[in-house]
Amino acid sequence: MTMTTIWRVGRLEGGRLATELREAAELLRGGGVVAFPTETVYGLGADARSTAAVGRIFAAKGRPADNPLIVHIADRRQLDELALSPSELAETLMDRFWPGPLTIVLPVREGVLSPLVTAGLATVGVRMPDHRTALALLALAGCPVAAPSANRSGKPSPTLAEHVIEDLDGLIDGVVDDGATGVGLESTVVELAGERTIRILRPGGVTRESLQLAVPGAVIDAASSEAPEEAPRSPGMKYAHYAPEGELELVQGRPEAVVRYIREQAGAAQARGEATGVLAFEERLGLYAADHVYSLGSESELEAAAHRLYAALRGMDAGGVQRIWAEACPERGIGAALMNRMAKAAGHRIVTV
Repeated sequence: MTMTTIWRVGRLEGGRLATELREAAELLRGGGVVAFPTETVYGLGADARSTAAVGRIFAAKGRPADNPLIVHIADRRQLDELALSPSELAETLMDRFWPGPLTIVLPVREGVLSPLVTAGLATVGVRMPDHRTALALLALAGCPVAAPSANRSGKPSPTLAEHVIEDLDGLIDGVVDDGATGVGLESTVVELAGERTIRILRPGGVTRESLQLAVPGAVIDAASSEAPEEAPRSPGMKYAHYAPEGELELVQGRPEAVVRYIREQAGAAQARGEATGVLAFEERLGLYAADHVYSLGSESELEAAAHRLYAALRGMDAGGVQRIWAEACPERGIGAALMNRMAKAAGHRIVTV
């Protein structure tokens, strides 16, 4: 067991923040593993150049070795050390979305990063987080930091330091606690083909619509899930993710039909003695009588649902919920990422009513 230190930075600014983060940065430079907040979720960081350090990420998370990691930087100049010359399209996206929740897959410089980071691929996903504590920590560490979400592999991603501690206490060196994250879903991951094609490997905080506005006329498509025998090109493409302990089913259709179906299914489960839960939008929240009902916020503000999703799934686990039903949402804007995560959390158990 490792003694896990917690640094509560709260509202610290400037020099006070840097002083509090110095120990965490020294741990990263020395081969330690430290969880820290970003604008998306909490990440579990290690020096991306060190195979020993990155190996501790995989060990703590129980993560499959062929699942590549995203590298986080605090300064665009660090990119020259990690990747071959970015294309004009990549530069355009960096100018528009960095810092921010966009990961760009780029050709990696040979021998710079641990092979565990790239999972044997010739590319690496890189991003610059839009979070003052994350940027301060990365700058103090002075090294590229590989950082997947700071949770046990397959579980809902952490949006609070408490979630990290639930999963990884005693397995990592420390947690930087700066409260709740913002977006609540992981970054969008894209790969680029030529100067006019953007392929979304994982939807996230930067939406398809935002990408289209940033590069008018670009072809934007979504990659399908990898075949079982292939190594995933991005986190979140191949393995089960974000799943609660109870069985989740995602329900789509006309609102009245969705409500009727969930009520019938939850009632039958309760009659069998099973603990039930529902994830619903505020407009229909009062129509459900499950043991645990969590609001995703208004259906007209899907950003709130994205922010609440993982905490709600963890709440279901804390309540011992065995069967869960979630209302689907339109796949526009952040809704595409929200549906992606809910479908994966449900193991693709999706019913149309």
